[in-house]
Amino acid sequence: MQRLNILFISRAYPPVIGGIERQNYEIFKSLSKENNVGLIANTKGKKMLPLFGIFALIKLLFILCKYDIVLLGDGALGIIGWIIKFFSQKPVVCIVHGLDLTYSNVIYQKLWVNIFLRNMDKLIAVGNETINQVVLRGIQRSNLIFVPNGVSIKKPLPTYSKKDLEKLIGREIHGKVLLTLGRLVKRKGVAWFIKEVVDKSCDSYIYIIAGDGPEKSNINKIIKKNGLQNRVFYIGSVSDKEKELLYSTADLFIQPNIKVPGDIEGFGLVVLEAASYGLSVVASDIEGLRDAIHNGLTGVLVQERNVAQYKKAITLFLENDENRKQFGVNARRYVMKYYSWDNIAKEYVNILKQL
Repeated sequence: MQRLNILFISRAYPPVIGGIERQNYEIFKSLSKENNVGLIANTKGKKMLPLFGIFALIKLLFILCKYDIVLLGDGALGIIGWIIKFFSQKPVVCIVHGLDLTYSNVIYQKLWVNIFLRNMDKLIAVGNETINQVVLRGIQRSNLIFVPNGVSIKKPLPTYSKKDLEKLIGREIHGKVLLTLGRLVKRKGVAWFIKEVVDKSCDSYIYIIAGDGPEKSNINKIIKKNGLQNRVFYIGSVSDKEKELLYSTADLFIQPNIKVPGDIEGFGLVVLEAASYGLSVVASDIEGLRDAIHNGLTGVLVQERNVAQYKKAITLFLENDENRKQFGVNARRYVMKYYSWDNIAKEYVNILKQL
């Protein structure tokens, strides 16, 4: 098998915690198994981005000649890709997410979107809605290809109990457990879900929210205002081990996204992660969630902001333990077959080889 010499550049990389950071780490690790992959990465977070750009360009002067192709971790690095294209013949491929296109800053739109990204040899979009946003901005559809995000598959699954979950949230659990986990921004729809879907008169389940973000204060206010302190629990940011515990002990994962102008869900990675733990998923039928969920196989999609559909889907899952658990088993098998990072890396390699 032909081994490629790939230079991967990432502005967001562990130990910093985040979705793009995790994705970039997994891409690098998976590509490195059968290819020669070099890495230039920012491991210090956003505060170091200006210095990282200068550092990356200086390092490129010395090592670019060793590689066949350059892969950029996200659209913000488009300026580095453009400089590489200006001074060399090396093919440059850039992974793009939703915000890489919808970020409303005028200078960003004029330079990054209209000049830098337009000059890449290929754009790999993590969602079909991202492709739509690219095309709306005048970039040819033929220059784009959809490759979904992957997930790391736990083999075997961790063994946690409801008692472990009770220790984490600091109280006894009665009934089933609904879970939402991720960055808390308005488009995630958590505040809407609490206000419109969670019924304080129904005690058949509790709802746990884990994560951080600008919506957390609003979420806490709504919990208090609606008298849901004994039904809805916001537990804040969680470690990787705590995240495993939550995925392993919840009964149903909820991703209640709502449409927010200028802020799209590029790809619903968290719902794939939940399914990979054998967890049944109910999510909104919008944007990148459509790419992450195969309706009826890895989750159930319902109409955005449709209270009746959400309540019906939740009830159907919670009232039959056997059906819910079997759905989760089937979802995990499907994710293992099609969305493991090793399989996704093969798609990347096929694209890079063509260039």
